[in-house]
Amino acid sequence: MSSLTYDLTLAGLSVGGAAALTGIGLVVTYRATGVLNLAHGAIAMVCAYALRSCVVDRGWPLWPSAAMVLLVLAPGTGAVLERFVFRPLSVRGSGPAQTLVASLGVFVLLVGGAALLWGPGARDDAPELLPADPWGQLAVVVVLAAGVAAVIRWTRFGRELRAVVDDRGLAVLAGLDADRVAAAGWAFGSFTAGLTGVLLAPYVRLDPYGLPLLVMEVVAVAVAARMRSLAVAVVVALGVGVAQSQLTRLHPSGWGEPLLQAVGANLFVVALLVAALVLPGVGSRDALPRPAAARVTAPPGARPVAVVLFLLPLGFAGSDLHTSVQVPALAVVLLSLVVVTGRGGQISLGQAAYAGLGALFTALLAAGRFPGLPRLPELAALAAAVLLVAPLGLLTGWPAIGRRGLALALATFAVGVAVSRFVFAQPYATHGLSLARPAGFEGDRAYYVLELVLLAAALLSVHALRRGRTGRALAAMRDHEAGAQAAGVRVPSLKLRAFVAGAALAALGGGLLGMGLRAFDPGAYDPVRGLLWFAAVVVLGADSTLGALAAAALLVGLDAGTRGGVAAALIGVLAVLVGRFPGGVPEALRTAVEGVRRRRTPRLTPRGRELRARLRAGAGGGVAAPAPAGAGFAAPARGASGGGTAPAEDAAHGPSDAAGPFGDTAPGPSGAATGPTRGTARGRPREDAAPQAAGPAHRASAPLSPRARRRPGLGPDVTRLPQGPPGDDSRTGGAGRQPVLAAHGLHARYGGFTALDGVGLTVSAGQVSAVVGPNGAGKSTLFHCLAGTLRPSRGRVLLDGRDITGLPPHARARLGLARGFQQLAVFPSLTVRENVQVGAEHGRGSTDTTDRALGLFGLGPLRDLTAADLPTGTLRRVELARAYAGDPRVLLLDEPAAGLDTAEVTALTRVLAALAADGTALLVVEHDLGLVAGLADVVHVMAAGRIVATGPPDSVLHAREVGA
Repeated sequence: MSSLTYDLTLAGLSVGGAAALTGIGLVVTYRATGVLNLAHGAIAMVCAYALRSCVVDRGWPLWPSAAMVLLVLAPGTGAVLERFVFRPLSVRGSGPAQTLVASLGVFVLLVGGAALLWGPGARDDAPELLPADPWGQLAVVVVLAAGVAAVIRWTRFGRELRAVVDDRGLAVLAGLDADRVAAAGWAFGSFTAGLTGVLLAPYVRLDPYGLPLLVMEVVAVAVAARMRSLAVAVVVALGVGVAQSQLTRLHPSGWGEPLLQAVGANLFVVALLVAALVLPGVGSRDALPRPAAARVTAPPGARPVAVVLFLLPLGFAGSDLHTSVQVPALAVVLLSLVVVTGRGGQISLGQAAYAGLGALFTALLAAGRFPGLPRLPELAALAAAVLLVAPLGLLTGWPAIGRRGLALALATFAVGVAVSRFVFAQPYATHGLSLARPAGFEGDRAYYVLELVLLAAALLSVHALRRGRTGRALAAMRDHEAGAQAAGVRVPSLKLRAFVAGAALAALGGGLLGMGLRAFDPGAYDPVRGLLWFAAVVVLGADSTLGALAAAALLVGLDAGTRGGVAAALIGVLAVLVGRFPGGVPEALRTAVEGVRRRRTPRLTPRGRELRARLRAGAGGGVAAPAPAGAGFAAPARGASGGGTAPAEDAAHGPSDAAGPFGDTAPGPSGAATGPTRGTARGRPREDAAPQAAGPAHRASAPLSPRARRRPGLGPDVTRLPQGPPGDDSRTGGAGRQPVLAAHGLHARYGGFTALDGVGLTVSAGQVSAVVGPNGAGKSTLFHCLAGTLRPSRGRVLLDGRDITGLPPHARARLGLARGFQQLAVFPSLTVRENVQVGAEHGRGSTDTTDRALGLFGLGPLRDLTAADLPTGTLRRVELARAYAGDPRVLLLDEPAAGLDTAEVTALTRVLAALAADGTALLVVEHDLGLVAGLADVVHVMAAGRIVATGPPDSVLHAREVGA
């Protein structure tokens, strides 16, 4: 027994050593460049093939060939990738969105290139560089890990490496050669990849798909090390390797035997699943390229052409028709990625698993082998399989609730690999399984007609998910998840629905694909194919149904008409270039067309384009001239539908014979109608406001709106609030005010730093409260605690007396708590009206509030323009209009004047004052003390996580200036 334990331990150390090499390479590359190199396994495969080609095919000596592969080819590949793929992304400031897709593109390109060069078949004659004894391999691992750790910790290069990873731009300004550091990191990471491939190739199947997937499975060791600790990566790799080897000695009887054998043979897959689903996420920022421009519409006539092309195979015969049968089925599978990835913005690398489950369940149901269910006809089996697989979409949908970016990519990939290893590869599930076509559709032509009908149904379903309220919510979640939550969109449930719908479509397509091939082939649903499908959809237009159809035709047609691997190589090239065009090929074509148009037309500034758009939109609508910057805030009456904007003189002086901003007509001097405004505050002139914009000298001259009159305690002239001691919540109450939002004893910590230390305040209806203070005072943390994006460690947040401390942002929005963002939170792929509709539909608003918001903020003429085409000042209005359309009780604004010019700030001040006069409670975090002085009723000064002063703006801000 001891001898067996020793032998199994040695075997486990050998496997664990190879995994440790992979972990070292991934950690070093990530620490040098911030990129999780998903192409690591593909580089290992290419180097293994290269060594075999030199030694076996050409007869060169082993060690010189190994030296050339490991010291020239492998690091050279890494240097080339850094220079021509990832450095341009880093220079442009791309995040994990482009780097993820680019690394997948490199993976697909290398896999396709290897299939073209060396063929898709497996090889079992790879040369053996080191003997089977694991001690030499372990020595290599220990020496590499110790050497790299020493370099990072004690050398100048190590300090430079850490500086570049922390902040590349700052490191460059400090005189560091960031490109040299990144190139060295990529070269070393690729060297370890090559070494891993060379050492593993003699003991595993050497083919373009198997070895890359095997290496990707051991990414778990790098994730477990949090992409930082080499020691943890090595220990985890060796531990999992030994445990996997020791499990092979267990042979339980009964139903658990095949499962335990599967776990023993794939313990690294289990580790990847646990690391991806349980451990804190790596690279939690957004992973998918966000639309940076207007939505790409299909060229005129594209849809009829697509219909004709998909009908053409009905005239084929023989092998051509048999091959064409695969295209509609694969198109249905790829449509699932349009829903999940294109519209929902969620990374999903496991759709091949759902497609395979659809085919497997269809076969089992049709054969009467599905537990608990009778034998079903093929079409009924397909429908039942779709219903059974759809809920399994929660396997990837649930992790998506709390994970984004690389963490979600790893989670979905882990689920796909686990299904492949523990279901598709097990004989007990697939042995002797066949799959027939439905009765009446046995022939290729008849079956193709059935596929076209089901494809049309799938297209209609996807179209329905991309339109209306659900479509706008999905697009909002994709464009700006935090903004969607703030608008009231139930992001968690929406993600689950997207993944469930995607799983159902993938199952339908997988079942059709299996029936078309008349067999369940596990290789057709390999996880590597899932990566290829994902890359194809992204580069050909993730949010385009035509892109999915084109991707299906391209993948099937190229592989059938050329050597295997051509389609993968082409998709890989396009994916590598996706960093320059995040929207894929459609955006590249759109950019090229716009470039031709720009050369033919005079160039305009963004402001000029906005004015031209407003003139065109207002043609025939009574717009005599465009309003100056910022004048759009003083818009038509609240009940208006957005028919135009006020002329320049009306924006500055107030309308002469029209309703005010909220539809309340108030007689002003000389009979002019004015809305409530804070051009003067409590009788004192405001120095930063235009004199004519002030309206009456006292706020009492403007009667309250009907909404304000419905709320008790709101008089037209409210006395200032007394200043109480710091920490006293009552100091913000104010006689006659109705408290709406209250915070009591909020505490928040980041590690060992106290961000909030017992903060308490209240915000009352019709009151404008401002929070000021130096950077690091805790203003943003307080704001996040109130908005729901951060839960305090202690304390409570109350809305109308209800404890909302544990509620997420979307639930708070539905209760009447809206917020704005310092960095614009608009949805660039939606039009202005659709942006505002999202706030109304998921808040407390309606169609009427959408039209009122468009009118109030002067967005009527721009309602049909895509938000991506508008300048910053206009987008700020769009964001505020969306918040207002939700009919909020409380509005939280984080530096609302950011990015606005002087005129726009003045107009914004008037609108915010009007909102407060209408009964809305406002809390503003702002650095512009002039805006605060002219707008706020009460000011809170924060320092070191506490509110140190509270009171009217004139006394508090004056004392702050004196103290400074």
